[in-house]
Amino acid sequence: MTAVTTEQPEKCPLLMDEPPALAHQSPYVMEIIWRNVLVFTFLHAAAFYGLHLVFTSAKIATLLWAYYLFIVGGFGIAGGAHKLWSHRSFKAKFPLRVLIAVAQTIALQDDIYQWSRDHRVHHKFSDTDADPYNSRRGFFFSHVGWLLCKKHPEVIRRGKTVDASDLLNDPVVVFQRKYYIPLAVTLCLVMPAVVPWYFWDESFQTAFFVASMFRYVLTLHATWLTNSAAHIWGYHPYDKEIKPSDSRLAAIFSMGEWHNYHHVFPGDYRIAELGSPRMSATVIVIDLFAWLGLIYDLKTSTEGIVRSRALRTGDGSHSYALENTSLTSDDRKDHVQ
Repeated sequence: MTAVTTEQPEKCPLLMDEPPALAHQSPYVMEIIWRNVLVFTFLHAAAFYGLHLVFTSAKIATLLWAYYLFIVGGFGIAGGAHKLWSHRSFKAKFPLRVLIAVAQTIALQDDIYQWSRDHRVHHKFSDTDADPYNSRRGFFFSHVGWLLCKKHPEVIRRGKTVDASDLLNDPVVVFQRKYYIPLAVTLCLVMPAVVPWYFWDESFQTAFFVASMFRYVLTLHATWLTNSAAHIWGYHPYDKEIKPSDSRLAAIFSMGEWHNYHHVFPGDYRIAELGSPRMSATVIVIDLFAWLGLIYDLKTSTEGIVRSRALRTGDGSHSYALENTSLTSDDRKDHVQ
């Protein structure tokens, strides 16, 4: 494992170039993309029908299959697009990168390059007008509204300052991006319905609305909660001055994304402290692949750095705040600075 130093949120140029009162009030007129509104309306109507079928006609095998795809797609986002490609928190050998790309495609949340580039912009300009899913515009906007309207001009302007060229050096990313639409339709919508229909004689209608539609929309909301709930509600044990928070609601659906920790230590693959009872399911899978030799060069933050940061800038909710009498001399020095 590679130890990384504490990675404090970068000072956002938006906040330095503009008066604080105007930092989040750029004059622009929001333009709704009605095609997207219609698409997401249909998806949610289909998902609600799928939820009805979950309780009325779906076979147990179909429900287990849908749950399996939810977990696989979730790891494709959390472990793949997020930790592997957006943050370079670890490296993975080619065969595993292919499998993770398949998992990420099953989730159908934009190709790896687009997802990772937007996420890097989000981290650099978090909770400003340049943030694609700026939580200061409210829960609905940061949850799904950002997909229903044109990007704020600052997202486009500031986004050009974020380098994502390294992603295009990965042939897996390039291939997926080139053939993303047919791959996504096949892996996210067609394959999930065909498997139950063909292998255990589930009706195609039930298979499609449960394993494809309901499972897909549930995966979307699991990811969106990290953009919305985890920037609005929760604790700030590592940095009380930023909006990203440790939200239990977001963590449950995202398989253990503790967001205040992540924004303070974005390069740490763990998303939470090593050995913490809040251990992420994503981290467990990453550790398994590392044990198998398919993942290597995992980046972490040392316990001393995490403790020092929690005591220096946290909101006091961390257990370290109650144990500061046992700090080492170096930690005491860091804490009083």
